[in-house]
Amino acid sequence: MCAGVVAVVRAATPPSGPGAAQPTPVTPRSSPLGTIAWPASGVSAAGISGIGVLPGPGASQPVPIASVAKVMTAYVILLDHPLGAGEPGPAIVVQPREAADYPAQVRNGDSLVRVSAGERLTERQALEALLLPSADNMAWILARWDAGSQAAFTAKMNATARGLGMTATHYTDPSGLSASTTSTAADQVRLGAAAMSEPALAHIVALRSAVIPVARVVRNYNTLLGQDGITGLKTGSDTAAGGCILLAAWQRVRGHASLIVAATFGQPGTPATILPNALQAGHQLVLALGRALAGQSAPPAASKAGKDPRTGRPGAGPTRRPRPGRLPAYP
Repeated sequence: MCAGVVAVVRAATPPSGPGAAQPTPVTPRSSPLGTIAWPASGVSAAGISGIGVLPGPGASQPVPIASVAKVMTAYVILLDHPLGAGEPGPAIVVQPREAADYPAQVRNGDSLVRVSAGERLTERQALEALLLPSADNMAWILARWDAGSQAAFTAKMNATARGLGMTATHYTDPSGLSASTTSTAADQVRLGAAAMSEPALAHIVALRSAVIPVARVVRNYNTLLGQDGITGLKTGSDTAAGGCILLAAWQRVRGHASLIVAATFGQPGTPATILPNALQAGHQLVLALGRALAGQSAPPAASKAGKDPRTGRPGAGPTRRPRPGRLPAYP
């Protein structure tokens, strides 16, 4: 693990690749795309631009989502403090109390990046620390910076969720550390589509690593990046939530690029295997959705799209935010 990053239990050591977990059992279920092989464990849902949300097993069941909650934290921050292409954003200064709390947080087994009193991070660096190594303490720092307190920021998260049509979601903290932060796979698919419409967020979740001032190099726990069109979004794991993954992937079928957003939560295993198991289950789901999409007689309906952060070609999200509860459509 890179220097300056502490992760115990909640952010298991990233596997060396998707083959690190054994192939997961699947549950076939019909959908507008035909039969899809869903993960047999946990809860799952997916969405495809131009088609909509596809419910898998338990798609509407509220469950703990661990650090996947940080997608909403980042989304709210960028709604309040938008970042243009390449912009670092305003400075965020780590307060003495936030630095002093770090040793106790390490003892608690939180997922963290090392910070020091007076450390100055740009907004973009703070979001990288939040989303790549899944730093709980950066979620708390961002909440204080944006809203003055975690409680006030959490209220913003819940209001934003309602605006996106996430009717079965309830956030109680900005990090996902609390098991009382719950959502459904279907709701997180809706959020994933909205998040990918934010160019700065889409760019950050596609990064394999980043450099921040004190912790230095931080790495992304999403080891699936770059495989089979996968370009984000967020991992999560703890004993209450199991292994969790929210993935975004671009698939091109007959000249049309479609955004797939797939969510699977509650993957079983030991503290060391739940995250690899979730990555494996999510990867298999993306592959299954891609096969189903390729089998369609016609590509999904298209609309204007943004650019894939990796290639600069159409693909990373629409120029307008999607309407609540709907996935955007792409060419």
